[in-house]
Amino acid sequence: MKIIIIDDEAPARELIRHYLQTYPDIEIADEADNGFTAMKIIREQNPELVFLDVQMPKLTGFELLELMDDPPAIIFSTAFDQYAIRAFEHNAVDYLLKPYSKERFDAAMQKALTRIQSGTSELRTFRNNVTPMPGTLTRIAVKSRCQIHVIPVDDIDYIEADGDYVKLHTAKTAYLKEKTMKYFEENLPLQQFIRIHRSYIVNVNKVIKIELYEKDNYRVHLKNGELLKASSSGYKALKAAVSL
Repeated sequence: MKIIIIDDEAPARELIRHYLQTYPDIEIADEADNGFTAMKIIREQNPELVFLDVQMPKLTGFELLELMDDPPAIIFSTAFDQYAIRAFEHNAVDYLLKPYSKERFDAAMQKALTRIQSGTSELRTFRNNVTPMPGTLTRIAVKSRCQIHVIPVDDIDYIEADGDYVKLHTAKTAYLKEKTMKYFEENLPLQQFIRIHRSYIVNVNKVIKIELYEKDNYRVHLKNGELLKASSSGYKALKAAVSL
């Protein structure tokens, strides 16, 4: 069974390698110390199991997980305990909180082996359900063809519903993301991003004018020249958040 170890700290990777020495049927296919390299390695090696840190350079473990189309089994390994541990334990294979013992590691490995051998995976459910703390999202990782982009939320002009996706509009281009409008409504900075319509969430810092154009319907003018529809409730929420 192929395993990949992803952690920005060399001692943490060394510990996992040491613990895996008692598993003769395991092959450590590769290692990575950042999310971009990890994504490339996972595509090339197609591992059955990945040990994944949460806080890493370039891409976090969360962002990396979101970008995987067909993710392998994941055991999270991190020094941080504020990431909804209970949710991880129910949906990922396991969540190892550093420092952890060989006994705790073995218990996680047993879970992983059982799940992989049974051919079941709940990782997609896990990926779709894990969210940051409400109102705290500061950047968004997206795939565009073969490239990965990490977009600061301040660069987003507005977000548009697009079928099963949303479209993130920036000054340069627009990116598709497989998330719901509700997800962004709840997790983007609450006073900066306002749901003005069922199809639009707008960055209030990009708004220059709001006007009534027919009964209970409004137009929101953006700095880039675009016009967005706003419902009556969306207009009230926007007016409460910004003075124009």
